[in-house]
Amino acid sequence: MKIKILLVEDDTDFGMILKQYLELEDFDVTWFQNPEDVVTILTSDFNFQIGILDIMMPNIDGFSLSKIILKEKPQFPILFLTAKNQKIDRLTGLKIGADDYIAKPCDPEELILRIKNILKRTSHSTLQMHVKIGDYNLDSEKLLLSHPRGDIRLTIREKDLLLYLLKHNHQMIKRDDILDTLWETNDYFTGRSLDVFISRLRKYFIEDPTIKIQSLRGIGFEIDFPEK
Repeated sequence: MKIKILLVEDDTDFGMILKQYLELEDFDVTWFQNPEDVVTILTSDFNFQIGILDIMMPNIDGFSLSKIILKEKPQFPILFLTAKNQKIDRLTGLKIGADDYIAKPCDPEELILRIKNILKRTSHSTLQMHVKIGDYNLDSEKLLLSHPRGDIRLTIREKDLLLYLLKHNHQMIKRDDILDTLWETNDYFTGRSLDVFISRLRKYFIEDPTIKIQSLRGIGFEIDFPEK
């Protein structure tokens, strides 16, 4: 069965070229030029495996559209297309919970590789679905981190990072190993993104002081999740 891709790109020429190329690679592509049309199918005909969203679009930009999609489909993987090679675009997309980004005009082979890597990464989880972490409970299928004082809805990237840390509990983990495994690339932007996600996980676990994610400057992180 072909992988179904949601492509949202308002530029007619680029959208047509990208759709044709993806179809040549045996993907099933549904192309929307108007992001508002995507919103109308979220609760009915939304049966895609991955979304490719342009950032700069009229009415609803890619960031806003991704928030709407992820609210209804929290595990839906998203790759952003950006015409601007600027740090703020990349970090904003990663903070929202997007799985990757690529700048336009993009190299078709690189795009295909990124799509396949995202699909491979999100097709299976490395741990059981329900995990006890100190005073917290993680439901990785529902992307839900629960605590008696309240629940936290995780993004896919946060869930993947948390599962990776749990897999290496009571160990020192190198930054490069995390980036190579989860982001499958290692540059300034992904390094900054990793720091953002680590900071967010620390805040999520603030109610249990026995849970520790310590930074080792220039090396990586030391993980200590109590197993109760």
